[in-house]
Parts: sequence; C-alpha cells; structure tokens
Amino acid sequence: MYSSIGCAHPRITVFRSPIVTGHGFGTRDPDGLSSYHGEMADSSFDIVSKVDPMELENAVNQAHKELTQRYDFKGVDAKLEKNATGIVMEANTEERVKAVLNVLQSKLVKRGISLKSLEMGEPVLSGKIYRLGATIKDGISGENAKKVTALIRQDGPKTVKASIQGDEIRVSSKSRDDLQQTIALLKSADLDIDLQFVNYR
Repeated sequence: MYSSIGCAHPRITVFRSPIVTGHGFGTRDPDGLSSYHGEMADSSFDIVSKVDPMELENAVNQAHKELTQRYDFKGVDAKLEKNATGIVMEANTEERVKAVLNVLQSKLVKRGISLKSLEMGEPVLSGKIYRLGATIKDGISGENAKKVTALIRQDGPKTVKASIQGDEIRVSSKSRDDLQQTIALLKSADLDIDLQFVNYR
C-alpha cells in the first residue's frame, strides 16, 4: 500500500515457527518469547592404568647401560631384559639381582613410571643364576575396579556415577566440580595401582 505522498509502507508478516523442546516439537508462546530448556548433559572422564611403552623401553635401556658401566656389577652376570609381559633380571647372587632391581626402579621413577605399575616376584635360583621377574600391570583388574568404584560410591560426591568398562572406569556427573573432587579423592587414596585420568569431556 502507498501513503498520500507516494511512498510505500513495508508490510511485515510474522510467521510463528515450531521450536524443539525437551519433549519433542512444540510451538512458541503467544509473545514469541519461549526458549529451549533441555537437560544439562553429563560431563565425564575415564580412569585407566597404563604404562607408556616408549618410556618403559627407555627406562630398561638406561638401566642396562648403568649395569654395564658400574664396577660393582662386573663379573656377577647382571642383566635385565624386557619381554612381552614384563622384565626379567638376573645375577649370580640374590643380593646382586635385588641390586639390579634397585637400578631399574630408579630409572622407572625418572621416566615418570610409578612403581605401582610393577607386580614383583621373588628371586628364584635357576642353576647358578638368580632370576627375578616383574610383571607390568596394564589395565585395571576386576578386583581393583571394584575397589575404585566402591570408594567413589562411599566417599565421593553423591552426583557422581562410576561404571566399569572392561579394564577402564567411566566416571560421570552433571557437576564438573564434583568430578574434580572425585579425582582428588582417588589421588589421595591408598591404592595399589597407578591411576591416570583421561578423556575429560
């Protein structure tokens, strides 16, 4: 339409479109002021127990190098090697094979590997050589997973949920602060495994 002075007045048409609500599709309120109110998604992280294979390799190589250089390991058949499941140490006396273990442990710590990641055996005499095996813990065992989830249920924030997923644990909550409290709880707990907290989202 046109005014008396010949200028066009724009015609404005308002279309009321559907909006997505928490229960499906709805319509806007009469004033067009409705907004979407959905439930807040959970945040989560995963608890794992892993050993970096490269750092483990570096620790073993450094320990081997020290054994070949130290005078007190000369002539005692001291050695160590990594296999598919762990590390085997050897020497011709029980005292010396335990000394090999001490060297290995010091290198592991320097490479950032917790000693909780090793499951130690006892020195065993085989012929004239003492052998000492250490198994690398890879993943959270079923028994340890139950201990961790029980600790979270008993002492963690009530909004936090923990579920065992294979050799890992998924922890979730609507509160990121509660997830941080859970991490602090587990870091201070006296557990016999080394835990890492990954995939925070």
